[in-house]
Amino acid sequence: MATRTPSSYTEAAIRVLKGLEPVKQRPGMYTRTEHPLHVVQEVIDNAADEALAGAGKRIAVTLHADGSVSVEDDGRGIPFGLHPEEGVPVVEIVFTRLHAGGKFDKGAGGAYSFSGGLHGVGVSVTNALAKRLTVQVWRDGQQASLTFAGGDVVEPLQVTETGGRKRGTAVRVWPDARYFDAAELPRAELVHLLRSKAVLMPGVTVTLTQEKSGETQTWLYKGGLADYLAQTLPAEPLLPLIAGSFTAGTGETENFAEGEGADWVLAFTEDGAPQRESYVNLIPTVAGGTHEAGLRDGLFQAVKGFIELHSLLPKGVKLMPDDVFSRASFVLSAKVLDPQFQGQTKERLNSRDALRLVATAVRPTLELWLSQHVEHGKRLAELAIRQAQTRQRAAQKVEKRKGSGVAVLPGKLTDCESRDLAVNELFLVEGDSAGGSAKMGRDKETQAILPLRGKVLNAWEVEQGRLFANNEIHDIAVAIGVDPHASASVADLSGLRYGKVCILSDADVDGSHIQVLLLTLFLRHFPGLIEAGHIHVARPPLFRVDAPARGKKPAAKLYALDEGELSAMLDKLRKEGVREGGWTISRFKGLGEMNAEQLWDTTLNPDTRRLLCVAYGEAGPAGSADMFTRLMGKGEAQARRELMELNADAVEVDV
Repeated sequence: MATRTPSSYTEAAIRVLKGLEPVKQRPGMYTRTEHPLHVVQEVIDNAADEALAGAGKRIAVTLHADGSVSVEDDGRGIPFGLHPEEGVPVVEIVFTRLHAGGKFDKGAGGAYSFSGGLHGVGVSVTNALAKRLTVQVWRDGQQASLTFAGGDVVEPLQVTETGGRKRGTAVRVWPDARYFDAAELPRAELVHLLRSKAVLMPGVTVTLTQEKSGETQTWLYKGGLADYLAQTLPAEPLLPLIAGSFTAGTGETENFAEGEGADWVLAFTEDGAPQRESYVNLIPTVAGGTHEAGLRDGLFQAVKGFIELHSLLPKGVKLMPDDVFSRASFVLSAKVLDPQFQGQTKERLNSRDALRLVATAVRPTLELWLSQHVEHGKRLAELAIRQAQTRQRAAQKVEKRKGSGVAVLPGKLTDCESRDLAVNELFLVEGDSAGGSAKMGRDKETQAILPLRGKVLNAWEVEQGRLFANNEIHDIAVAIGVDPHASASVADLSGLRYGKVCILSDADVDGSHIQVLLLTLFLRHFPGLIEAGHIHVARPPLFRVDAPARGKKPAAKLYALDEGELSAMLDKLRKEGVREGGWTISRFKGLGEMNAEQLWDTTLNPDTRRLLCVAYGEAGPAGSADMFTRLMGKGEAQARRELMELNADAVEVDV
């Protein structure tokens, strides 16, 4: 049998991608590749940011007969003078350099207070994935033009004097079909995008012209979001639409930055799929995020308070946020000074403060509306209660199939009230002090806490018949409701009591050791839980940074997972003008040092925490077992020594 000679791996094998090469090599990391709409949207978003800044009133999109798309606005126009540090025309930098843009500085003197642009990547990706792209800019009585092909300049910047007062930017792009599954833009999605921009920016005219047919569509909205949502509802609403708006002023700067806020409208229907749209600084967030979580939280708290005030909840019914939220259609537009998105496509918002911002915007307005419209409020309460009863009946059916044999739960387990596997969570917490904070900070409805004393037994070489001799392992198995088993194929999960079993340990070395011991237990004796995706690891922060007010940003408490995040956070504060040492850094020696509110915000709240699902790597169960044998086996000292010698330089130990 022929054997393959391994290729050489030398210094020359390392390739450094420069300029726009990373985008061309891996376009899916920077944009959606089903069709070119997202790269066109990046140009539209820039025009929308000008309107959001109050500098433009018109956005014109044209679909040309040759397959190209042009976007023109009447904003300030991209500067085209030489960059003071790079010595290159600024407009060229914007279209050819990743992470270059005018939207990083949100403080005083910044070009944009609020914008969807965040990463400085957008239109440079459009340019990289285009066969040809032309830019025209009008400002200061001059016209500048520049042409690219495949991301490279082919016609250098030309500036001519016009003497006119015209201003703005026009970009025409020919997307390169090689990078996309389909070359055609989805017209319905484009129309929806442009229409929503007009709705979210009352007074701004948005047009779409199709060159082949000569057809032009124009959107100019002077009304609010309610008219827009009413046109898309799946059925007649159960009660009148509820709308609200909140903008933080100078008086609220201790909580939110001036200008931050949200506009929203809610509708409730009994039938059909709810229609839901959310935006952050005009960017559509199709995957939701923390701003939608804030809307859900504010809605739930207001409706729950109304139900309690009027004693409407039947005995035995437990109301949960999704009982109120599941039949809600909404349009939500949030303005966030420094939004943090998940990925370059910006489809999900991750900013923790956005949850509190939107909840603050929604709850008082909704509470006032319910108090003024009691009959409508009662109809909404009845809808939520029916949803809760349906959910509880479904959960009871599952319980009946499980049978009646129930083990006596461990005394130190603080159980949750719900019996719904879809939402129930068990946190295995290191120590009684951390367990105390977790008990006070948890959601009593869905989160259970099991404190563990000291370090769990290394169970890698313990026989299953001897496992229950250890009290901690006995309590874990009984609380979870699953007996130890040899392989995932023979696991009986019918008694499982929690959909998520979360390991919650300190962020230091001891915490990591406890985490590994628990993972050892689950891998060896409960592999079915790992296979089914029930085991998770919570990642609490190691540092808290108290940052002072800077520019429009109020003073804030920021959390860093590790030294790397802390360093990046401090660099960002320096760039925002905070003097060296103007912040205070607190290190959490353990979870017990966190108060209940901090533990909820950083580690327990499903909308803002970091939770990793434990899964097998590429080597599968066998590869994982081999690694743990070397790590945890009693006769593997030499193998562990070799492992440490090979990988010691790659590990940063926080002692």
